[in-house]
Amino acid sequence: MARVIFYSKPGCQGGTKQKVLLTAAGHEVVAYNLLTEPWTVERLRSFFGDRPVAEWFNRSSPKVKSGEVVPEKIDAETALGLMLREPLLIRRPLLEIGDRREVGFDVQKIDAWIGLKPADESLQEMSENLMKQDLQNCSHGQDQPKKQGDCNHGHGSQEHQKQGSCNH
Repeated sequence: MARVIFYSKPGCQGGTKQKVLLTAAGHEVVAYNLLTEPWTVERLRSFFGDRPVAEWFNRSSPKVKSGEVVPEKIDAETALGLMLREPLLIRRPLLEIGDRREVGFDVQKIDAWIGLKPADESLQEMSENLMKQDLQNCSHGQDQPKKQGDCNHGHGSQEHQKQGSCNH
């Protein structure tokens, strides 16, 4: 099985599901905080491959959602500079396995790359359920509170500010 270096935002529900799915498949997941990682332009760029710049961005980032940052109108150099200053703009997760690096969690692509079949029959149902979910996007649904401090998932506005906001 693979050793997966996994960069995500701590406490992200989607990231937790992604790590569970990888672990259930027998992979070793080594998680890092994407928000505090000391990124360089070259290292961060290596995760995006030949994807269009607009696909590098976290669509749930407050600056993207507000229209302050419009990924389709930004060139690669500008995008990387913005992401180094504001890591919440980086699409998650960033994955590193051996010499290969990827961004996002496309279940089919990852299954073809390293395999997501459960390592144990007892994990089959859970894995199948997770693989049916949208693991690519933020799992904060439309029914979540929309202002900071109104969350019901374990932290208030102080924690939002410390971790970079839950985007609502």
